[in-house]
Amino acid sequence: MKKVLLLSSLLLFVFIASTLAQIPPLQGAILNQKSIHINAGTQGAGAEFAYGISQKTALRLGINVIPVSANNVFSISGFNSTSKFSASFSNIHLLTDYSPFKKATGFRLVGGAAYFMNANGNMQVQSADGYKYGDIVLNKDEAGNLNMNVTWKGFAPYLGIGLLKAFPQRAFNINLDLGSYYLRRPDAKITGTGLLEGNSSQSAQLKENLKNYRFLPVVQLNFNFKL
Repeated sequence: MKKVLLLSSLLLFVFIASTLAQIPPLQGAILNQKSIHINAGTQGAGAEFAYGISQKTALRLGINVIPVSANNVFSISGFNSTSKFSASFSNIHLLTDYSPFKKATGFRLVGGAAYFMNANGNMQVQSADGYKYGDIVLNKDEAGNLNMNVTWKGFAPYLGIGLLKAFPQRAFNINLDLGSYYLRRPDAKITGTGLLEGNSSQSAQLKENLKNYRFLPVVQLNFNFKL
């Protein structure tokens, strides 16, 4: 289902970008240009189509994807274990660039929103070689494992600034985005097996502890190609 939704979003992005590319220029618009952006940063890698709709305003439609994973970043005191952390974020977004100054300074105010098809963090902890406590000896399966999953899936507003010009004057330029998404309140769940099964009751507490973790900072470098 997730793959179908991501593919549908990509097709929608391509369709809208190709449609906007056929719109004739607005008369007298300073930012009346079209460009394709390839970007990379804290929200992953992605692409955007940008179109200038007035002398000071441009729209950007894009998609970003970030997969992250790491091993042994978490441990339980007194419990010999291995762990794996993974995060998967993907969004389709519509942003507005507004240049507030009369002269082209390259400073822009940026606002908009995104829909996060994926916004998940997962931590898996499992026994490395069983568990021994006095005369009690448990194998790996009996010792069990622990799985913690957090999701922020849904709509999120965005606010930030842009530095350097929104569109290339010639064929290519680079600019920078600095800002943050404000994600929906996360849902969290803990499941455990074996010796760790009792931790499953802590899902509500984990959700409460993470309720204020809603900001996704964006530091993004854009490589822009004029159309």
